[in-house]
Amino acid sequence: MRQTALITGATSGIGQASARKLAEAGFRIIITARRKDLLDRFADELRKNNHEVLTLVFDVRDRESCRKAIEGLPEEWKTIDLLVNNAGLALGLEPEYQGDFNDWDTMIDTNIKGLLNMTRFVVPGMVERDHGHIINIGSVAGDAAYAGGNVYCATKAAVKTITDGLRIDLADTSVRVTNIKPGLVETDFSRVRFHGDEDRADNVYKGIKPLCGDDIADVVVYAAKAPAHVQIAEVLVLATHQGSGSVICRKN
Repeated sequence: MRQTALITGATSGIGQASARKLAEAGFRIIITARRKDLLDRFADELRKNNHEVLTLVFDVRDRESCRKAIEGLPEEWKTIDLLVNNAGLALGLEPEYQGDFNDWDTMIDTNIKGLLNMTRFVVPGMVERDHGHIINIGSVAGDAAYAGGNVYCATKAAVKTITDGLRIDLADTSVRVTNIKPGLVETDFSRVRFHGDEDRADNVYKGIKPLCGDDIADVVVYAAKAPAHVQIAEVLVLATHQGSGSVICRKN
């Protein structure tokens, strides 16, 4: 039987690209998101290309929904070989002392607690089978704070530490753990961050050719398809004219 991959936040950006590329690489795909309409539309696309796909509609922030989704999987889908913890977001770019409490809660609950929820409900099965792989989508923002990034950067720093801790906890098993840290990627990320302000979002990518979702998905597939004895622990992926989370050389 083909291996099964579960990808959270799979209706756009890196999550959608990763699901598509993993399907093309031979995985059966479980895709999750909050919006059923978008999820069904993407599932239809995958099925038209003869890929095997299952959809799960829930919010990773809701621990009970996560539990029910994983425990309620059809028997033939219960063995998850690859978990891609992709669901995440940034909100706002205000100084920390002017930050929005609701934005903070959403980022912390999604980027940290959501990742932990999925890990807690999926990884025990991998340990029991002594086989599996967790790929967490982190960020260059987790390496160092940048102006206005404060809480978002902190959540991605947490992703790095949580990923490293999980890798240590699983070192006596055959389960692999990977942290992929993208830099500037042109997806819906900035539109979400600026609460739908298209002009402000577009300015983020002016003067530089950013990465796209497919670029990160290629790294996801590379890590997932590495030989069983090879663990791609961490990958930092930047646009050519990006030096760090805060250094971007924009060309006219």
